[in-house]
Amino acid sequence: MKPVILPVALALAVILPAQAQQPDVRNARLQTQSVQGGLDMTFRSLVRAQDSPGWIGYSVPAVDQHNSCCQNSGSPCVCALEGEGHRFNVSKQVKLEGTPDVLVLFRAEKAHVGRIAFFSGDCSLDAGGLPFHWIQNANPGESVRLLATFARQTEHLRDAAVAAIAVHRDPEADRVLEGFLASGQPEELRKKTVFWLGSARGRRGYQILDRLIREDASPEVRSQAVFALSVSPEPDALQAMIRTAHDDKSPHVRGQALFWLAQKAQKKAAVEAIENAVENDPETEVKKQAVFAFSQMPAEQGTPMLIHLAETNRNREVRKQAMFWLGQSKDPRALQFFEQVLAK
Repeated sequence: MKPVILPVALALAVILPAQAQQPDVRNARLQTQSVQGGLDMTFRSLVRAQDSPGWIGYSVPAVDQHNSCCQNSGSPCVCALEGEGHRFNVSKQVKLEGTPDVLVLFRAEKAHVGRIAFFSGDCSLDAGGLPFHWIQNANPGESVRLLATFARQTEHLRDAAVAAIAVHRDPEADRVLEGFLASGQPEELRKKTVFWLGSARGRRGYQILDRLIREDASPEVRSQAVFALSVSPEPDALQAMIRTAHDDKSPHVRGQALFWLAQKAQKKAAVEAIENAVENDPETEVKKQAVFAFSQMPAEQGTPMLIHLAETNRNREVRKQAMFWLGQSKDPRALQFFEQVLAK
């Protein structure tokens, strides 16, 4: 690596403790500072002093499945922090070796934070020639609490802060995220939190979602929880989705559960739950959503099921929906079915 302005990698290797994550930052005017009086105090003092644009960052341990870096044709590239080409948080869930870190970054200007980003510790960054303040030895719990102060600010700050909290390994992240779900919190904050609990927080995230989807009064939040369960790696998440498709008091939420169950068509229990909804759900709209769920399955599964419904189901709306989605499928078996129907 040939540094543009300062040999950052060499400087950090000398200055930072061995245990600290050393970011590969290029094209930067690097300054390092130890935590003094706590992370929040150190961070706020740097923000207040930042009149012209600059970046402030530190690293903390990340959850094991976290990998977030920009990609170029499948290969990692240098992520530009400045300009129209800047790209943030393009995440791919992979199993990383060793102890992964996350780089937490804030863009400050005129004593105000305007952007938050996070990257995997091994991601290369281009700071666009701006000052880059690196804080050494940041405490993970303090980092979570610092990020939480941005959760009720503008949408892009809120969303980035919640996502960055979710990839912290520290258990303080679970406590803070669960607090964001309280009934008095803004619904958009609650929905964003729900997603990250499913995608990043493992077993504890699943447990929080399982309780929420049983008890929360908001259909919109419960609907988002179904999606979050669909991306959770926890095996028990599937049963929670099936229970929701069967028992939730909202037809909309039951329908959403069926849709996301269709994405797990390889699971026999998911297919059985959709079939059960077609036959037994009391709401016609939910039955129609179940038919749509069949149309979202791989053709080798979905097309025969739709043909069977179109031929045999007692509910006229179910038959109509099955015919409609068969017509959209462009599957040769669907064309053959229509030819047989027209020949009668």
